[in-house]
Amino acid sequence: MLNMNKIRLGFIGVGGIATGRHIPTFRTFDEVEIAAVHDVDIKRAEKVAEELGIPGVFADIEDMYPHVDAIVICTPNKFHAELSINAMDNGKHVLCEKPMAMTTEECNAMIEAEKRNGVRLHIAYHYRYMKEAIASKKIIERGMIGDPLVVRVRGLRRRKVPGWGVFTNYDLQGGGALIDYGCHLLDMAMYLMGDVKPVEVSSTTYNHLSRTNTVNEWGHFNRDTFEVEDHVSAFIRFNNGATMLFETSWAANIPEDENHISISGTKAGLDVFNMQVNQADEDLMTTMRIDYIKVDETFSRLQAEDFISAIKYETPLTVTSEEAKEVSKIIEAIYLSSKEQRSIRL
Repeated sequence: MLNMNKIRLGFIGVGGIATGRHIPTFRTFDEVEIAAVHDVDIKRAEKVAEELGIPGVFADIEDMYPHVDAIVICTPNKFHAELSINAMDNGKHVLCEKPMAMTTEECNAMIEAEKRNGVRLHIAYHYRYMKEAIASKKIIERGMIGDPLVVRVRGLRRRKVPGWGVFTNYDLQGGGALIDYGCHLLDMAMYLMGDVKPVEVSSTTYNHLSRTNTVNEWGHFNRDTFEVEDHVSAFIRFNNGATMLFETSWAANIPEDENHISISGTKAGLDVFNMQVNQADEDLMTTMRIDYIKVDETFSRLQAEDFISAIKYETPLTVTSEEAKEVSKIIEAIYLSSKEQRSIRL
């Protein structure tokens, strides 16, 4: 248990996700001090520190460690594993933005660092803290739908390729729509399914639409050098016999954006975002709608609270590193399956 009045947080990477979500959220906690920032763009780090009243700005990450108790990593995916391991080997707890890493091998190295240093590693899959996820988990744990059999997941956007940051840079991100956006819904669905392990993945990835001269709502990107996927479809088998139909896209030709997770179970079906339970007995089919979900905090605050509590009181994390690794394992298999045009056994 951490014995201190305030947890001193250091940030590695002060782009939009840090300044737009994590820093504002953590600043609402009395037991947290945003003590230091680092960014490869030192001018940006200095600007953020000045604007937000953060006392420490460090060009060298190693110089930051003595001034902090925990690190929040908000960098491109390529650096997640390296920076997380280094911070943990320096005795720091880590909150790392999703996805956990680029490969399963990197995830395993991060978990080993977590264990050998006795620190906490938290991956920022914030969809688990949404009210729909919280309510759905309660419904499933109360046995209302039975055992999940078939899961349908769709995370689809209509012509919204991110035109900022490095989202379309394969070397820095490792992929596109799947590793940036679809991973959230994949993680949320697996969380609701319970203790399952993927055993086989078959998939195809596409990037045709984003290489054509068509409208894009989220800014400009170089279509000639677009090298990540903008659309993915996959079929996933799990060790308990359950299956998942998965689709995600930045640039689908659909009427409107869609976030969808539905679970067909042995007793009933659950539509997560519409908050409906579909049931049947010997002579009736009924639909139960959830009218109210008692969740008093935003998902970002619940996520931060989870990390703080794990550090101060050694409480279990809602997103464990082992669970986050399973998501990365599927992502890696989806890319490999598409590349080699075959099913991948895990």
